[in-house]
Amino acid sequence: MVNKRAILLLSLVAVIVIFPLAFYNGKGEEQGYFGGTDDQGPQYIESTGYTPWFHSLWEPPSGEIESLLFAVQAAIGAIIIGFVFGYYTGQSKERKRKLESNEKID
Repeated sequence: MVNKRAILLLSLVAVIVIFPLAFYNGKGEEQGYFGGTDDQGPQYIESTGYTPWFHSLWEPPSGEIESLLFAVQAAIGAIIIGFVFGYYTGQSKERKRKLESNEKID
């Protein structure tokens, strides 16, 4: 028999996911509600009369290259974070194993 609590949680998740999709009508796009801050920030700064004093040393040749570099950067960060968590989890498990077997802890 399936747990009633699990069914209730799955139903709640389904409602949370489906509800916004069912009521979205796309009207906010033309008013700028769903535009990204990548475009809004520079437009606001330039409207104040500010002139940048530094320019990038290298501009990626296309948006695809820029996205690729961002994805590579994110992947490297995820690998580092995963390694650190895995390392400390392994140390913790080894420490517990030694305590249970009454071995000397380093």
